[in-house]
Amino acid sequence: MQRVPVISPLHQTAKTHPHSIAISWRSKGVNTALSYSDLSLRVMVLGEQLLSSGLTRGDRLACIDRNSPELVMLYWACIDQGILFCPLSPRFPPAQITELVERFALSHIWAGEQHRDSLTQALSHKAISLNFSLTSQFHPIPSQPVRVDTKLAANIILTSGSSGTPKAALHSLNNHIANAEGSRSFIPLEPVDSWLLTLPVFHIGGLAIINRCALAGAAVVLQDRDSRLAEQLTRDKITHLSLVATQLVRLLNQDASSLQQVKVLLLGGGAISPALLAQLETLKIRSFTSYGMTEMGSQITTGIANEDGSCGRLLPGRELKIQDNKIYVRGETLFLGYLKPQSLTHSLTESEKQITLTVDPDGWFFTKDRGYWNEDGNLCILGRCDNMFICGGENIQPEEIETILKQHPEIEEAIVFPLFDDEFGNLPAAIIKGDIPQQSELDALVCSQAARFKRPRNYYPWPEVEQTSLKVSRKQIIEAVLGAKI
Repeated sequence: MQRVPVISPLHQTAKTHPHSIAISWRSKGVNTALSYSDLSLRVMVLGEQLLSSGLTRGDRLACIDRNSPELVMLYWACIDQGILFCPLSPRFPPAQITELVERFALSHIWAGEQHRDSLTQALSHKAISLNFSLTSQFHPIPSQPVRVDTKLAANIILTSGSSGTPKAALHSLNNHIANAEGSRSFIPLEPVDSWLLTLPVFHIGGLAIINRCALAGAAVVLQDRDSRLAEQLTRDKITHLSLVATQLVRLLNQDASSLQQVKVLLLGGGAISPALLAQLETLKIRSFTSYGMTEMGSQITTGIANEDGSCGRLLPGRELKIQDNKIYVRGETLFLGYLKPQSLTHSLTESEKQITLTVDPDGWFFTKDRGYWNEDGNLCILGRCDNMFICGGENIQPEEIETILKQHPEIEEAIVFPLFDDEFGNLPAAIIKGDIPQQSELDALVCSQAARFKRPRNYYPWPEVEQTSLKVSRKQIIEAVLGAKI
């Protein structure tokens, strides 16, 4: 069947809801907002600038910035022009950015004003400058938006790389549209709503918010770095909010009542402790948990948050099967594949040949997660296959013990890992964020819900480690603790 190019969701919504707010932000005490009509025009002009800067269809543009209106505009402009949008964390050190640019053959680089010092001399020749206002050299403004093939590779999102070097996952616009539509089937989102962009755009969860809002005609609200989150929720009348556990803890400590007006709180990034869920229930906050991953465009399952730790039911456009507790997924939201390192090409068609396929003959992708369906039909995650270790001939899944430990009110986060032992091969140990209770107290807690051999024999305080990702890097935290022991 021949592919029929269409205009992107941004431009489509600019036709159906031209005056609805597309994006708003606050800078130096001044509020600014762009309607869908305004944003559509700016994106069309920006697309022309990208071409005049030397980029062509299939090129890869590294974008280094915190969440900003410029980053959102660049995403949509790259969609229009067939340029692969690759947001990189501005918290990466210059050496790491250089390595990623070379590893994935990113042909051009744009950096926000505050992050241009990340561009080393080795990268400066790839840097481009852009004008994000309508007062640019391009006149007149293009009369019609560009039509795009939604099945082609559109952007690159790096995986968290918690167990090693990050991989570059390629998505099409179709993947994002299917993910957004599936999400909206369970979590209503309307043109009058506003979703606070608390997750970074270089994370699949942040990019998913942008796509969801564009399809629904809702507003993306950028987080105000000069205000506390609790203050912004009230001031900007936020209706939808995505948080990971650490962000939720900070918010509840600031002002729990600020969540009262939020219609939807979507929780992700790992298990949420029963203590946090109990607080949300007391406040009568409508909260949801989900299971998702970069390779599936974000959400796979979603459900009402509850203390059984489940992640809800499968959303439309996704398929999920479990064999021997191992989770496999496929469907409309499944990514195109991983970009092969050092595979520069100037043709999008050729670029797709440089993708590593990672599915079995029936199209199933192995998530490397373990789980099961509970009696209510909700997905429960047991943990990562590659985190499991053997103690005295018995399997230990660290996430099982971590979930138990986080039930203690003084423990904010926990990581369980193996320590070599001459007799047992490995013995479990734990790293604790928060005050570490007496070991006898923790032993009693763990043994009340798990076999005694699974209890950690040693506890270590959380190390001072700078994170460049929303997810806790188990490898980084464990290495910091083991390095301090030596």
